[in-house]
Amino acid sequence: MSPNSNQKFPISLKLLSYSITAMITLGLVVSVSKEVVGEIQALQSAEKSAELAEAEELIDKANKLREQGNYREAISFQEKALEIQEKVLGKEHLKIAITLNDLAEFYQLQGLYLKVEPLYLRSLKINERNNDDVCPHIASSLNGLGKLYQGRGIYARAERMYLRSLAIREKVLGKKHPDVAESLYNVAEIYRLRGNYDASEAFYLRSLAIREKIFGKKHPKVVKTLDGLLKLKYKLGIFGKFYDRRIEKELESFKSLHQRSVAIREKMLDEEYPDVAANLYHLAKLYSIYSTYPKDDNYKRAETLYQRSLAIQEELLGKEHPDVATTLHGLANLYKNDENGKKRVASLYLRSLVIREKVLGKEHPDVASILHDLAGFYESEMNFDEVEALYRRSLAIRKKALGQEHPDVGMTLLRIATYYNLFGSPDFTQEIFTINIAAESHYSRSLPIFEKIMGKENYIVADILQKLATIYREKGNYNQAEALYLRSLAIKEKLMGTEHFYVAHVLNDLVILYKLQKNYTKAESLLLRSLAIYEKKIAIDKKESNQDFSGQMVPALNYLGLIYNLQGKYEKAECVLLRSLAIQEKELDEELRILIGEMRNAIEITLNRLGVVYYSQGNYAKAESVLLRSVAISEKRDYHRLTETPTGLDNLAKLYWVQGKISKTIDFLNRRLAIEEKKIQLIYQGFSEQEKQKLAQYFNGSPNIAISLALQESNPSIAKLAMTTVLRHKGRVLDAMTDIVQTLRPHLAGNPKIKKSFDKWLDVKKQLAELVYRGRNKQNIEIYQQQIKKLNLENEELENELSFISKEFRKEIQPIELAPIQAKIPQNAALVEIIQYQPFNPKAQYHKRFDKPRYAAVVLHQVGEPKWVDLGKVETIDKSVENFRNALKSPVSYYKNQGEKVSRELDKLIMAPIRPLLGNANHLLLSPDGELNLIPFEALKDEKNQYLVERYSFSYLTTGRDLLRFNIQAKQLSDPVVFADIDYNNYENIMIAKNSNSKNQRSVDLTNLSYGSLPGTSLEGKAIQNIFPNTILITSKRATETTIKQLKTPSILHLATHAFFLENKNNNKSKKIELENPLLRSGLALAGFNNRQNKQSNNTEDGVLTALEIAGLDLRGTKLVVLSACETGLGEVKNSDGIYGLRRALVIAGSQAQLLSLWKVSDDGTKDLMVKYYDNLKAGKGRHESLREVQLEFIKHSKYNHPYYWASFIPTGNWKKI
Repeated sequence: MSPNSNQKFPISLKLLSYSITAMITLGLVVSVSKEVVGEIQALQSAEKSAELAEAEELIDKANKLREQGNYREAISFQEKALEIQEKVLGKEHLKIAITLNDLAEFYQLQGLYLKVEPLYLRSLKINERNNDDVCPHIASSLNGLGKLYQGRGIYARAERMYLRSLAIREKVLGKKHPDVAESLYNVAEIYRLRGNYDASEAFYLRSLAIREKIFGKKHPKVVKTLDGLLKLKYKLGIFGKFYDRRIEKELESFKSLHQRSVAIREKMLDEEYPDVAANLYHLAKLYSIYSTYPKDDNYKRAETLYQRSLAIQEELLGKEHPDVATTLHGLANLYKNDENGKKRVASLYLRSLVIREKVLGKEHPDVASILHDLAGFYESEMNFDEVEALYRRSLAIRKKALGQEHPDVGMTLLRIATYYNLFGSPDFTQEIFTINIAAESHYSRSLPIFEKIMGKENYIVADILQKLATIYREKGNYNQAEALYLRSLAIKEKLMGTEHFYVAHVLNDLVILYKLQKNYTKAESLLLRSLAIYEKKIAIDKKESNQDFSGQMVPALNYLGLIYNLQGKYEKAECVLLRSLAIQEKELDEELRILIGEMRNAIEITLNRLGVVYYSQGNYAKAESVLLRSVAISEKRDYHRLTETPTGLDNLAKLYWVQGKISKTIDFLNRRLAIEEKKIQLIYQGFSEQEKQKLAQYFNGSPNIAISLALQESNPSIAKLAMTTVLRHKGRVLDAMTDIVQTLRPHLAGNPKIKKSFDKWLDVKKQLAELVYRGRNKQNIEIYQQQIKKLNLENEELENELSFISKEFRKEIQPIELAPIQAKIPQNAALVEIIQYQPFNPKAQYHKRFDKPRYAAVVLHQVGEPKWVDLGKVETIDKSVENFRNALKSPVSYYKNQGEKVSRELDKLIMAPIRPLLGNANHLLLSPDGELNLIPFEALKDEKNQYLVERYSFSYLTTGRDLLRFNIQAKQLSDPVVFADIDYNNYENIMIAKNSNSKNQRSVDLTNLSYGSLPGTSLEGKAIQNIFPNTILITSKRATETTIKQLKTPSILHLATHAFFLENKNNNKSKKIELENPLLRSGLALAGFNNRQNKQSNNTEDGVLTALEIAGLDLRGTKLVVLSACETGLGEVKNSDGIYGLRRALVIAGSQAQLLSLWKVSDDGTKDLMVKYYDNLKAGKGRHESLREVQLEFIKHSKYNHPYYWASFIPTGNWKKI
């Protein structure tokens, strides 16, 4: 017999069955007897049973190998079983679906993710074809797909699978079934990962209750649920929930769950739990939670368990399995707080990162987690090279994978914001001065995320509010800062009680704000409350640890000393400052010195403020001693904060001044100004214009002190020092913005990055201007305001970016010194700087040393020392300026308002004191300040009743530094361009220029923004073309915004059109918008202006050319811009920064010289003046002298002899020949 003779059916019968089947198929046999058929069917059934039994044995072996963690071999057995089942049962049998599910799970455990999804989908398809919609097998397939998608980071899809699986299982199996518990657990996990924490907790608890009831309280599935619940609660703790004193029970619950989970997992180790590697990892994670100090018992236990888990995983799963990456991540997190372990942290993170990127893909949320933690580690190690890039990559992945409002997105935003706040603080670099911009953006974006997740009364929300408030405070936005501080304070008091340490932190920040607002009473009250909190905490800490942490009070004591000093409470100030000093001098331990802030200038501050107290008390010897010590400490430090002025040097200068030691005063002022100048340069290179305006306020005190000293002391060195200080401060913001535009222009063509940013900046300004002047029409007011706000923010961000680019391309920063400026003054000229200042009295009480604002002037010739003179109170002079301007509005008003008298009065106030200092100079390079920017000095009358224009030639400057700018070489210029006879609309309308009261005056009636034609401008344009034949004349409908924006540096640009300057008030009630930017409130009307309301929303060319848009024109090197319109020289007055309006915009755009008007201009008079002016230019006369000759001629003219006609235009910028 054959070896198979013991089988029920011999091989011969098998062969027979195959033969008969073949013959029937081929048609060779028509029928077979019933007996033979029966024998064959029995044979086939027995064969299938044997094969299926073999498949079941293979499946059993696979499951045992799975429990041992040997997934590779398990997969091999499962694949063989599947092959047998498909052969016997066919590929659509329900058993196939079950085997496919199991094989997919094995692949997933082994990390072979690409093979998983097709198997689950095939299994699901089989189950859906062979069952109804609520079959448990369908639920299993859905559950498997959910796990796959969760592993791949596709959380939304995983959630859908889990919820569908749960619904099926609850319906078929009942709500207390173990499989239902599994689905509940899976839903809880996915909700935790997606940031839906409340729902996650509810599902964890439901799953836990079922599993405890079925398996008992110590089963592995129970501990798995406990671990999930712990992960959730730990996450909530990170997000600040455990700072809430109202949920101490929650914290106790966390500890209880933690202890219970540890106990069960430790027992599982003793019992040789099959999935030992996973158990080791989870147990290590549990111990690491309470590993607060390196090398404590929890730390050592966690380290051992992680290492054991890693060894097993690498052996069973291979070194590139995702579980290996997870364990490496956990071990790195453990080591990062251990000085010895830190050496391995980066390599562990990077190895984990490589595995996850390779297996899971580069956009998986687990990859983002590694990047986030690696960035945090580098940041803590002061290794800043890659920090920002890692955080940003993590943020991008999380936004894409988790959504914009996920808590992990919020956490990354928060980390980036905090990084910006901290980065660069030890270094005196430009980056320090841009951190607030980036930090504000990221804090603002993270705030709504945490408010949504944790509610508006959460610790992290309070912390973000506090940090945002500090940023606003430093920017000078005091109202915003106070509101946010108070919100933060209220939350922290509610969460932690009114005497908590963190409450004191907010109080201290509020004190600084109130001090800046000069609300000293509030500041004192909050400081005393803060100190009481500190003292109570320090007493408790000393009792518990036997250590004295009194140093924590130092900042509050220092600030209280300052507040007392500002209130004139010198004895109290001395008392608290001596207490602060004693604490600091007692602390000898380096760590405690850092804790109390000596490394961040605490002792320096204490000594400086104590010196001021002694100075105020008249104890000059003591004051000098402590101030010199303060300065010595300051000069040893290698950095100073942005808004931190060198006050020690400042106070010593004042101290020596009050004692009459002028040489020492000058020395210390010079040292202070040198430090200050470096800071100012960095500020003006790294911030947007708005930021520059606010930050400049921190340095306003320097000119005041220097000018006051120069006016009181007849000393050439002091005079030079004071004038240098003025030249370094006045108009500095304008210079910075001019640098940006003029530096970028030549680089646009060759640098796509610059061109892209620059074009975007211009586009945003264009959109903003169009939006404001189009008005909201029927648009919702809130939406309209939001659009304006959004564009303003975009504009500011782009200005910051362009500031950086400007710095990169600037070969050198031209130092601001007196000598180079003086060398540029012509021999027959004098530079006259008029400046507003606050007189400083070193002998007055500390808080009363600065008096009300006054005007002063300094005169500088090409040779010799600067000469100073005080002009009088700002209030008095500004009133006289107003009277003078009212008198010049028309020939009638000149007589009605006693023009000659007010002209003479103003001359007495401002020019009479200056004239003795002018010597033989007949050309005045005049740089006015404040309201004096708004008048023509030429029209003032001297003591001989002569107009000053008859005595002097005037050239107006923003500052004496303008003389240095005149050296800039112009590029190739195009032909002159004239815009005239513009078509403002194509239909009849109420036209201001034809109104009987307006007489073709080029101005805007503030109640009606509509214009008619200006006939005189047609003749004006043709006359100029006759004088300069190559002039391009653009008229009628062609005189559009687009046309002017496409111009490339014309040699001369002449714009004969309407102009406007809207007052800073809301005259148009339909808009309900205040146009806060003066560059939006002034502008020119071009073709189509009257139809701007009918423009489509996507058409930004509306016929309104604002000053904001003019600033973006390409006029670099343009020799002259003439605005032959009314009030083009006006703008919002900003002391020390010149005029803000069209005049300013043209300087930013790059033009060398400008001719602009100060009041409503007669159309005929303007035409005649312009023709004569251009004739003089053609004859080779200077840009300013050409105007003066016309003015002198008009004075003798019978029709135009009033200043209304000839004094309206003022020449600014370069006065030389074209």
